[in-house]
Amino acid sequence: MNLPAILDLIAERETTARQAADQLREKITTLTAELARIDSDLADLATTRTTLRTLAATEFTAEDPTIASAPYQQILHVLTTAPTGMRAKGICLALGVEPSPKHVEATRAKLKRMVNHQVLTEDEPGMFTLAPKRT
Repeated sequence: MNLPAILDLIAERETTARQAADQLREKITTLTAELARIDSDLADLATTRTTLRTLAATEFTAEDPTIASAPYQQILHVLTTAPTGMRAKGICLALGVEPSPKHVEATRAKLKRMVNHQVLTEDEPGMFTLAPKRT
């Protein structure tokens, strides 16, 4: 073999290696961008989880056990204006919510949570009233 042929082979391998390196650099750039996007999504999810836990923890305050979120405030308003206790279906109707089974059960679950936090009482099964003010 002569020197020019050997140099040509080296040049071909160098070109092939350079092309492979360029392709790998492009893949690395693409993967780095995708990793940055996913890391950002993970950070956003962690922030959301922390925020939701904080909101859930502060939903009930120690000094005044009232519920902060709007659906609970609406239920309290309905019960405040009711002369007697109400059932979940009646509260749905008073709130203008379709009294379908899923809405009634969701309302009942909220009412039960409010009973657990001593905001409401359930003297009869399914009949909810405002709890007396604690001193």
